[in-house]
Amino acid sequence: MAAGFKIAEPLEYHRSFLKDNCRPDGRELSEFRTTTLNIGSISTANGSALVKVGNTTVICGIKAELTNPIVEAPGKGYIVPNLDLPPLCSSRFRPGPPGEQAQAASQFIADVIESSAVIQTEDLCIERGKLCWVLYCDMMCVDYDGNVLDACIIALLAALKNTQLPEVTINAESGKPEVNLEKRRSLHIQKHPVGASFCVFDNSILIVDPTAEEESLSTSHLTVVTDEEDRLCVVHKPGGTSLSGEKLQECISRATARQREIQKLVDKVIHSVKTAQ
Repeated sequence: MAAGFKIAEPLEYHRSFLKDNCRPDGRELSEFRTTTLNIGSISTANGSALVKVGNTTVICGIKAELTNPIVEAPGKGYIVPNLDLPPLCSSRFRPGPPGEQAQAASQFIADVIESSAVIQTEDLCIERGKLCWVLYCDMMCVDYDGNVLDACIIALLAALKNTQLPEVTINAESGKPEVNLEKRRSLHIQKHPVGASFCVFDNSILIVDPTAEEESLSTSHLTVVTDEEDRLCVVHKPGGTSLSGEKLQECISRATARQREIQKLVDKVIHSVKTAQ
């Protein structure tokens, strides 16, 4: 009976739980799903991470390449994020070039990288105007069950913290770069941005870390990104119904608490990997 009700009237089915301040999966409205993290599993990448938020699974691999700095920023390297939402992760995505959601998510991640100053791009410069690193941060969702943005930011942050760059010097005679793979250094991570995503039901009920089904039934979406100093990096709200100042404040305070939880998780996993080596 419940299964039939869920299929025939999905919104009413969800409302029957929301009125009791809980959700179909047993969570409270402000409760995140279990989050797990694994780092360094892609041996061909300079850094990598796999994150699961509930069933939503995102893998991030970082590939560093040497290139010329762009003319407008001769003393900086750069970071290029890209998210792939392939058909294998959900039946909602079609084969072919990146769809609108993947493009919007990649742009959102680029905004987070820039506004949070997670890395000083000056640190990626090897010789001003001549040589720098570009970090290609490729993320792929292998299982989509909502809230892909939070998972991407955790995967990106953990992969950056796992990244090791080889030492590069420029040969004085030939002017060519020489890469020493024996000597590697970690990236200097300046800030730890973490996202918290919310959905609004019936223009008033706020839920955190929505599943794919909750996303599809809600009237509005919001992602708040903060760092360890409680600084607001990005507030991303693609359309939908408006939110009161009070609700927004609630989202921000939940996001700052989430930031601490995730930073602890990332540091713990990084530490355990270093200890094991």
